Amino acid sequence: HSSTLPASVAAFTTNPTVLSSNTRRSFARSTSPLFSTPPTRYLLSYDYIPDVLEKRGPFREGHIGLAKEMLEEGTCVSGGPSAVPGESVPNGALFIFTTKDAAEKFVAEDPYVSNGIVTGHSIAEWTVVVGTN
Repeated sequence: HSSTLPASVAAFTTNPTVLSSNTRRSFARSTSPLFSTPPTRYLLSYDYIPDVLEKRGPFREGHIGLAKEMLEEGTCVSGGPSAVPGESVPNGALFIFTTKDAAEKFVAEDPYVSNGIVTGHSIAEWTVVVGTN
């Protein structure tokens, strides 16, 4: 079958000595997530009120502080506002958590939720197949 492959691919697949030991390590490391059990994450999606920028001020420090606290604990992976492409006002936010409990805790403790900045939310289970999240 190697006759149907480009020479560079055939050499790579049939002769592992073509790669230096550093390249082999780098290649193995870069593809290892494909061979491990994919992690499950939880996506928290928020819907915001249309005038979020005008009304979030008094609650923003608590909202950001809670997210940073959960990042330091390792239960929040990342998060931030989302918007329709080309729009300057966010229409919601998206957060990634390591557990469903963590996502639910964030909703329960977030001042944006208790003070009406968030009009709706959902939590979805997400299996990461490629990438590092």
